[in-house]
Amino acid sequence: MSPSVLARWILGVGIATLLTVVPFVYYRSNYTHSKRLREVVPGLVYRSGQLTAEGFADAVARYHFRTIINLQDEYPDPEIRRNYFRAAPTPESVLCAQLGVRYIFLAPDLISHHQLANHHHPEAIDAFLEILANKDNYPVLLHCHAGLHRTGLMTAVYRMAYQGWSPHEAIRELKANGFGEFACTAANEYVAQYVLG
Repeated sequence: MSPSVLARWILGVGIATLLTVVPFVYYRSNYTHSKRLREVVPGLVYRSGQLTAEGFADAVARYHFRTIINLQDEYPDPEIRRNYFRAAPTPESVLCAQLGVRYIFLAPDLISHHQLANHHHPEAIDAFLEILANKDNYPVLLHCHAGLHRTGLMTAVYRMAYQGWSPHEAIRELKANGFGEFACTAANEYVAQYVLG
């Protein structure tokens, strides 16, 4: 291979790498910063996935959250990365304290079919509604890891309890926000107990 052909080949690979890697890294850094942060009710309730520490700080400054509710049952107090490039993890409860925000861990639970048949519902629903009954907790940010399933379920609970939505309307919003067409059915225990129960 001649030097000019080799140089063009190296230049081509370099340009192709820049055209794929740079946009990917840019996208991932922005995505993890404010992972699916959305308004549910402006000024009151918001939802997201797991943000970075800088993402939480920006969101708190922008929306003035008083309460952040973590719905990640597998991570009661997750270690939050500073940003996409720097780990420097901080426990979410510590980060919230630094930001002057109340931190609440709330694990969505399931109950037995017998309890469900007797018109009981998961304890997390009562705990969640109790948090929302206190006006001092607003604005509230709900989040889980991805901001889709657990966050979607609790958003559905909020919509039905506070805005009078039907289960059908709540399920439509779950699907529209990424819960998944096949996962969002009565066969899913969480959907059955939190939305249809």
